[in-house]
Amino acid sequence: MTASPPIPFIDLKAQRSRLGGTVDAAVARVLEHGQFILGPEVRELESQLAAFCGAKHALTCSSGTDALTLVLLAKGIKPGDAVFCPSFTFCATAEVVALVGATPVFVDVIAGTFNMSAAGLERGIATATRLGLRPALVIPVDLFGLPADYDEILPVAERHGLPVLSDAAQSFGASYRGRSVGTFGVATATSFFPAKPLGCYGDGGAVLTDDDQLIEVLRSLRVHGMGTDKYDNIRLGMTGRLDTIQAAVLIEKLKVFKEEIAARDRAAAAYTAALADVAIVPQVPDGLASVWAQYTIRLRPGRRAKLAADLAAEGIPTAVYYPKALHQQQAYQHFPVSDGGLAVTERLVDEVISLPMHGYLDQATQGRIIEAVRRALG
Repeated sequence: MTASPPIPFIDLKAQRSRLGGTVDAAVARVLEHGQFILGPEVRELESQLAAFCGAKHALTCSSGTDALTLVLLAKGIKPGDAVFCPSFTFCATAEVVALVGATPVFVDVIAGTFNMSAAGLERGIATATRLGLRPALVIPVDLFGLPADYDEILPVAERHGLPVLSDAAQSFGASYRGRSVGTFGVATATSFFPAKPLGCYGDGGAVLTDDDQLIEVLRSLRVHGMGTDKYDNIRLGMTGRLDTIQAAVLIEKLKVFKEEIAARDRAAAAYTAALADVAIVPQVPDGLASVWAQYTIRLRPGRRAKLAADLAAEGIPTAVYYPKALHQQQAYQHFPVSDGGLAVTERLVDEVISLPMHGYLDQATQGRIIEAVRRALG
């Protein structure tokens, strides 16, 4: 009997096949005009990104991490400041806070959506105040492609006079009650890492905002803090530009992005319908739309390793996002957690496992995955 071929976790080759020669032609145009830094494709992409989500401004940059950093620098986040973020996320969310000298304060999440809990945020603000820190900024994360609960989080932040920076590294293209990701808070940071729903062929990111003053500061910070001339720097900045070649790639990918989002949603619906009786499947609250950066199920503790091994034996990859929460990792253990602890977060790290998910997951391949999952969990 011939073994079934291995299944990719994210099939970038299928997407490249669909795009055909358009990406090659776009890259060739950049090679021809030679404006490799801040060339015309960068400006065109920024215009298209802003139009796509309805933000007034978009500023591309070198990574999702740098997108977060640029906003922290622009908002003057500094030592003594407390910045509130979930512990159940990728390290970049808290990393940038620590790198500018401020203190990340970790708050809990909601089990059903994996996103920041408004009640946890309230506890985190109280904790920071008790510790003598200055509450300064809130960074909700739209984990796995689903927007955080902004109707609950924004009022808490407003009551305490805190700006909100949306970490949409995984959720560009999603929507929340009729509003697109990219239009919440003072700014939104996103990532174009290749595995993201909208990814380039290297590192890349963007900041989206409606704030005219903020975008001017961000443009300066992106190029070493330059003023009207790049040799007249008016503030401390960084090198945070998106390469023109990556902008050209993203312009072509953006043309098929809405269709890919719809395909991801169909694949997620198929997983949910087939697996709801054998696992805890992800929830999408009414009025929200996810871009399904990951399709993550939850299992009783102790079952995950066997499922991963059984699927691997059949050529089906899985991933765990995240095996350790940030407050459990060596680099972040000394930062404060909100009073009352992070019980939901600590439970999730033992339960979650993600299945293959992308916009080119055909029915036959997905059927093979579903059958294997059901066998393993049966």
